[in-house]
Amino acid sequence: MFKRLSSLMLGLVLLALLNACTPASLPTVSTDAQVKDAVATGTEKTESATRGTLRIPHSLFMSGKESLDPASPNVFDYAVTLLYDRLVRIDENGKVAPDLAVSWAPNENATEWTFTLRDDVTFHNGQALSSADVAYTFERILNPATESSLASTLALIQRIETPDPHTVVFQLDQSHADFPVLLVEFTARIIPEGSGDTIGTTGIGTGPFKLETFNAEGTTVLRANDAYWRGAPQLAAIELVGIADAEARGAAMLAGQVDVLLSTTATQASLFADNPAFVTKSFPTGEWYTLVMRTDTPPYDDVRVRKAMRLVADRQAMIDLVLDGQGTVACDTPVAPTDVYHWTTTCPQDIEQAISLLAEAGYGEGLDVTLFTSELEPWMIPLAEVYQQQAAAAGINVMLKMIPSDTYYSEIWLTAPFYPSYWRERPADLILNLLWRSTAEWNESHYQSAQFDQLLDEARQELDFEKRYQLYQQAQQVLFEEGGNLIPFYVNLANVYSVNVSGIEARSYREMKWELISKSE
Repeated sequence: MFKRLSSLMLGLVLLALLNACTPASLPTVSTDAQVKDAVATGTEKTESATRGTLRIPHSLFMSGKESLDPASPNVFDYAVTLLYDRLVRIDENGKVAPDLAVSWAPNENATEWTFTLRDDVTFHNGQALSSADVAYTFERILNPATESSLASTLALIQRIETPDPHTVVFQLDQSHADFPVLLVEFTARIIPEGSGDTIGTTGIGTGPFKLETFNAEGTTVLRANDAYWRGAPQLAAIELVGIADAEARGAAMLAGQVDVLLSTTATQASLFADNPAFVTKSFPTGEWYTLVMRTDTPPYDDVRVRKAMRLVADRQAMIDLVLDGQGTVACDTPVAPTDVYHWTTTCPQDIEQAISLLAEAGYGEGLDVTLFTSELEPWMIPLAEVYQQQAAAAGINVMLKMIPSDTYYSEIWLTAPFYPSYWRERPADLILNLLWRSTAEWNESHYQSAQFDQLLDEARQELDFEKRYQLYQQAQQVLFEEGGNLIPFYVNLANVYSVNVSGIEARSYREMKWELISKSE
């Protein structure tokens, strides 16, 4: 039997006891009816709500180097979500919906996309939003000097035209039937024209909150933007509190030092389930955890080794032991089960085949590897421990090396040969280009495949849905056969919050309507 080895889980259990005493083919034109509904609802509720301050812990993802620049490699995820808006967003049904753009439409071969902007939006400094701001934002993302993770994904943009203050035209160098889906990425936030040199500290956007104090390692304070175009927020302010590891974040929640844990694991959320001071909302997602192998580093530069290391995984056992059963088996594809392009296959554990592949690769006597892990997230150590025990059956000796939470992403992510990572749900074209295209900034497995890149290019250009579907299927199959990521499961997540908080949805915080969240003091 596998051991339940995590001291993290034990610590949180003790704390709890103490306290107890993917989209379908997109429509080419959209309306802003949902946006108008949200504005009306938000305005009505704001008049009657008691405005409090919501305290949210964050994991210091960038080790204190967080930037308020949405295009920065060190982007401050939570703050950017609250300070800025995108042209489009993902609605409750997983479809692309209006945000700063009220409608969009392609030309007949989808090489040109025209977006119409809202005419009632202002930045936090009072400046009116215009097409020039949108053009500047995306031109800056595409500038290599910016080092935006989205640059390679949007490289098909040839030029951007602004025929009037509320119209933006994207001219592409190839057809792309699903182009709007690329613009839902959380870093595609609109900033004022000419603000690139200062945006990393000023945070001037059009979002529901505006910057008061910026201190990533301490407390960042965001005040309500009462001129927000969807309606004044029901909260007076949000405080983002830097807490590096998961155990400390859970302890802070139990101690009443923070008000909400967003997108936490079902295992951690279960510690709050019977406590009347908290509300828990669980939901299935297309988020996935992964063990990353650098495909340019021995022994993982041998496709036989990579495949063997995936074959030793008993994925359902991982779900049961790491997630307390709260997940769905994934066969190394990052495309969510609900995405129309999702590729379905089976991936049973096969120890004999893994041993055979290792022998072919020259490791007939066994293979020693080091798996770097951390207490940064509550699942990292349990996943590493379970994999360590499963891999031993094939002669793979996995040594675990612990890394401090506050240096994990600065020293391990994108650098180490073998380590855990995780990604939020994104549409197929976006996630495949963002992480596996040869030129991608966030290509964490350092995967290089001309065949894979060509499949992505062909899929983007194919206007016939069935043919486009087959190309995305092939791309996912290539990753399954030769990629550097073991993706064992999709995760059920939970939002946990204090009973005096309302409006928290059972979905990703990146897509929640933050202006409708309230807290009574």
